[in-house]
Amino acid sequence: MADIDAERALIEQVLAAREARAPVAIRGGGSKGFYGNPVQAERVLDCSVHRGVIAYEPTELAITMRGGTPLTEVEALLAAHGQQLPFEPPHFGPGATAGGMIAAGLSGPRRPYAASVRDAVLGVRLLNGQGQALDFGGRVMKNVAGYDLSRLMAGSLGVLGVLLAVSLKVAPVPPGRMTLVREQSLPDALALMRRWARKSLPITATAWLDGRLYCRLSGSEEGLAETHRIVEGLPLPDGDAFWDDLREQRLAFFSGDAPLWRLSVRPATPADSIGGETLVEWGGALRWLRGEHDADALRRAARDAGGHATLFRAAAASRPADGVFAPLSAPLMQLHHNLKRAFDPDGLLNPGRLYPRL
Repeated sequence: MADIDAERALIEQVLAAREARAPVAIRGGGSKGFYGNPVQAERVLDCSVHRGVIAYEPTELAITMRGGTPLTEVEALLAAHGQQLPFEPPHFGPGATAGGMIAAGLSGPRRPYAASVRDAVLGVRLLNGQGQALDFGGRVMKNVAGYDLSRLMAGSLGVLGVLLAVSLKVAPVPPGRMTLVREQSLPDALALMRRWARKSLPITATAWLDGRLYCRLSGSEEGLAETHRIVEGLPLPDGDAFWDDLREQRLAFFSGDAPLWRLSVRPATPADSIGGETLVEWGGALRWLRGEHDADALRRAARDAGGHATLFRAAAASRPADGVFAPLSAPLMQLHHNLKRAFDPDGLLNPGRLYPRL
């Protein structure tokens, strides 16, 4: 009954905001409040009280939970059944919630080798800007049909609606893991990761930092031993801690007040095409860059490399006038505006969070 009351309270708050024409900032645990653009809102919608697992079918490899459910509780429940979220989401704080995880759309080190957040979404229950609770998708794979509107919520940062509940695919935890590390220049590391990508190897994470190439393997004891002979390198004693610290940005690379840029590029992008203090993930497809950089120049470099650049943490630096995300072409931005009008015609929910004029 309390769960019904919590959902009803959220609906009533959105209806009241609509009547007062008062923009609303959606808040769960607040762990990713730094990400995106500042919200131009008059009220706060606290979703953290709407929590709890609704359904979990280990044999179906699927879980459904309310948007305010703490991410730590979800991961603990899955681990107790030998399962995990396939995309290894970052928390960035103890208050991370399931809804915030989907709204941010951020995937961890395992993303190119398993799935992204969007890939794992089966269905959502969404509260739109008109105070309507809408259901899209399903709770298990066999029930998912029709237009895949549920996956639009991954990375939307709440501008389309409040995530009341979400259903996700889950995956078995592999029987074993091993992290190998070797001294390697960045150009050689990029070439080596591309070579590994052409082979059928049980690699679940790669990273280059400070002249060292890290590679995580997952699988059976026999498979790990065989792959070790191919990949080579020294076993890292506490490899899990390294990947946890990388995912949560606790490594020394991420410390300090310098701006942090996130560049998504082609894996084959040469090391010298994007200068600066760099950490590389995803086989070369994800480049983290620290320091003061000209936003336009960095965006051009990322675009020339087949991708885009995001000011992930603005720190003390001012944000670009057109926002922290790479500007979209006119046709793509028009699609965004059309979606916003369909889900939130009065522009009440998280205005400006994704793009300044959205």
